[in-house]
Amino acid sequence: MCDLKHQTAKIRSEIDGAIAEAIESSAFIKGAKVAEFEKNAAEYIGTKHCISVGNGTDALYIALMMLNLAPGSEVITPSFTFVATAEAILRAGLKPVFVDISDSTFNIDVQTFEAAITKDTKAAIIVHLFGQSAEMDSIMKVAKKHSIEIIEDFCQSFGAECEIEGKTKKAGSIGRIGCTSFFPSKNLGCFGDGGAIFTDDDTIADNARAFANHGMRVKYTYDSVGINSRLDAMQAGILNVKIKHVDSYLECRRNAASTYRRMLADVDGIIIPTEQEGCRHTYNQFTIRVKDGRRDELKSYLEEKGIPSMIYYPYPIHQQKAYLESPHRIADKLSNTEMLCKEVLSLPMHTELDEKIIQTITSTIKEFFK
Repeated sequence: MCDLKHQTAKIRSEIDGAIAEAIESSAFIKGAKVAEFEKNAAEYIGTKHCISVGNGTDALYIALMMLNLAPGSEVITPSFTFVATAEAILRAGLKPVFVDISDSTFNIDVQTFEAAITKDTKAAIIVHLFGQSAEMDSIMKVAKKHSIEIIEDFCQSFGAECEIEGKTKKAGSIGRIGCTSFFPSKNLGCFGDGGAIFTDDDTIADNARAFANHGMRVKYTYDSVGINSRLDAMQAGILNVKIKHVDSYLECRRNAASTYRRMLADVDGIIIPTEQEGCRHTYNQFTIRVKDGRRDELKSYLEEKGIPSMIYYPYPIHQQKAYLESPHRIADKLSNTEMLCKEVLSLPMHTELDEKIIQTITSTIKEFFK
């Protein structure tokens, strides 16, 4: 599904140098390399600040805490996403409001978003799923109209772009706060766990940095209760190497997606993912929809032929036991969400895919539908 071994082999000397430098410095927590990466990442995304943290889940939780919302305030988010998005809302003492998504982009659309807003809605976590930005231009206009804070979860969409008021902006730079993960399989991944918060707000940046460091600005002086969530220097060094290559990585993913589209164009049994107008997809996943209830059958067939595939996600969050028993609200019917959970299938997608590999995968899919 994700060939990190061969990707790393191409930059192994750079990676080895970064790791050796971290060992030589013995500055394993915080330090110059972490500050260097935060500067590089903020410049790449286009924000004033990047605050690195331990993982993407912590980034979402810290972001919510920075908004100082009243306990129990409603936060809109999709049910079709990784559980960390909803988990962070509950951890922050807030109430998730699960909304439906577009069956073509897999993201919240503006109509769904606005319809879910009530007097108790104070924020929304807009997920840019599978590598594509949501309709942020329209969503931000609605958010401003209703005075709602926007957090972007772009854990799967580092480098994705969309048009905002006629200008191209990167995912993570549009809302009040952007949150990402550096899990190894992401568009920009480290060799363990890692995450980051992005913002143009000086106060949020200062508070988030302190909160992630036990609430500490000056050593052994605590102005607030915080948590311990830090990106270590060795991972920062690795990310400093990989961020120089991230645009070429994204181009490889887009080229692979284009090849998939061409080779699967005449297969009647599936629906190929679409690119939203004004957005630039990064294809963290290449996710097809399998018609007529044959998704699991196709997955098993591919597995028999030695071809991996993944289901992101087989069950919506609002139907999970933990969330049935937790305070939440379901906004209207989540018919697309429940349908997509039964249809989606992600095919291998990474920087090392070539036409021969994709030919093998797509030919096997065609054989299945004969």
